[in-house]
Amino acid sequence: MTKRVVLAMSGRVDSSAAAVLLRRAGYDVIGLFMRSGATVDECAIDPATALPVINPKSHKQGCCSASDAADARRVADRLDIPFHALNFQDAFGRIKDYFADEYLAGRTPNPCVMCNNWLKFGKLWDFAQQVGADHIATGHYARIDRSVGGEAPALTRGRDRSKDQSYVLFGIRRELLDRILFPVGDDNKPEIRDLAREAGLAVADKADSQEICFIPDNDYAGFIERYRGKPDTSGDLVDTNGTVLGQHGGFEKFTIGQRKGLGITFGEPRFVVKIDADSRQVTIGKREDLARDELHADRLNWLVEVPRRFRCTAKIRYRHEAAEADAEIVNDDQLRVTFAEPQHGVAPGQAVVLYDNDRVLGGGWIR
Repeated sequence: MTKRVVLAMSGRVDSSAAAVLLRRAGYDVIGLFMRSGATVDECAIDPATALPVINPKSHKQGCCSASDAADARRVADRLDIPFHALNFQDAFGRIKDYFADEYLAGRTPNPCVMCNNWLKFGKLWDFAQQVGADHIATGHYARIDRSVGGEAPALTRGRDRSKDQSYVLFGIRRELLDRILFPVGDDNKPEIRDLAREAGLAVADKADSQEICFIPDNDYAGFIERYRGKPDTSGDLVDTNGTVLGQHGGFEKFTIGQRKGLGITFGEPRFVVKIDADSRQVTIGKREDLARDELHADRLNWLVEVPRRFRCTAKIRYRHEAAEADAEIVNDDQLRVTFAEPQHGVAPGQAVVLYDNDRVLGGGWIR
């Protein structure tokens, strides 16, 4: 019996190649584009194709999602698979609220993880159930290992370590793992682009997205001001002894580990080492002041049963090389991670994700 799968199609090469691979594997594929709020009505429509025509002047102001939807639809048409573009504006509104709240609390958010938790592996599965699908799929570079015998399937790193996205997937509900497919997880990026070219897909050479989907200009502080108004978050820049070095225009413009754009010139590199939303102080220090032996996290999610204490490797941000560590679960809902060697740039608000070799054990949010 042919199994049905709903594929999240972004209009980019990874999910488009995933559609090709799923078709080749014999799945009944349904494509779903998740619109973040910009609707097709906001763009001109070509009457000959019924597809959006993007105005370059407005492209960076929100029509990019309609443009990507058009690319996704063209891929679906090329592969002869059903396609739906649904507006998840309310769900994306929750992600925008989270993003603004975290920055205004002096933390560094990770909206990609939240998007996966709430939307791509939440709403996507809801839609799949409505259409009688057995599985959901995305173009993430990760893998589901179903060979662990007697256990639930394992979430593991993608084979292309330079593109591995398992870090942003740690929050998936464990019971969904057996329903998830990652078709591109066993390939590297050049192979995926070649596959898309061979299939005649126009997105084969489309650039990867480098920005948060609802902030296409990468101006985080500008987004917060437009979204929440202009609260007074200005305050003092201080050194690690509390000495005032100068003033800043808003602590939401800084992240832990930031080196550039500090507003003050030093004779040697300086970094943001602490952000205090209550006092509105931003602390500047040397690189060694960023070093941390341990961290504490909460809002935990486990993809495998773990003991109260265990050895692992831990990633503290997406591009961080996982570091040797000891993990301890405290009071059942908190996590203490102690590193074998001090790590630089531990940022409250980011996720810490724990691994056993390539397998994702789970993780939480750094306090």
